[in-house]
Parts: sequence; structure tokens; C-alpha cells
Amino acid sequence: MIKDSIELKAFVEKTLKEKKAENIVTLELDNEVFFTKYMVFASGKSKKSVSSIAEFLSDELKHKAGRTITIEGLRNSDWVLIDCGDIVVHIFHPDARSYYNVEENWFAKLSKNKK
Repeated sequence: MIKDSIELKAFVEKTLKEKKAENIVTLELDNEVFFTKYMVFASGKSKKSVSSIAEFLSDELKHKAGRTITIEGLRNSDWVLIDCGDIVVHIFHPDARSYYNVEENWFAKLSKNKK
């Protein structure tokens, strides 16, 4: 069983790679927010790929990691968010990822706070 958030992060990254997610980026939030320790961003090649990756990851988190998860956006699959407490995973269709630019906004917020 997964003991801490570092092991959970490694599990999520490994599972995303296994399902051929692309452009995986992990952002450590360094206690900047109260709701999570890490955000992981990834892309699927198509909406079908995004939903497949998200469903697989959520099943793995429930069954192998013993985590309670919340999943949003699966119906449309442009942008699926999986919240498992210590980690929030964003899986995007490439067009949605570039349009919303979520990870760049978080990078900017964190770098601004560190000044």
C-alpha cells in the first residue's frame, strides 16, 4: 500500500506513462495551497485517449492505491480532473491544454509567491 504523498506521486506518474500519456509535468506546490501537495498535468492524443487514461488511472488509484477519488470532466473528455487528496491530476486533450494554459498559470503563481 502507498504510504505517503511522494509514493502516490510516483504511482500516478508511472501509471500515466504506462497508459501512454504525453507531456507529463508534475508541480510540487510547497504548501502554497491548502487542498493538495502536487498537481500533475498530462495530455492524451484524442478525447478517447484522455478518457481511457483517466478511467484507468482512477481505477488504479481506487484498487491498487486504496484512494478515494473524485473525477470531473469525463463525459466531455477535453479536460479531466482527478482529485485524490494529496495529488490533483489534470488530463487534457492537447487543444484544451494549450487553450486553458492551467499549468503555466500555476507556475507563474508559484514563482511570484517565491519572490
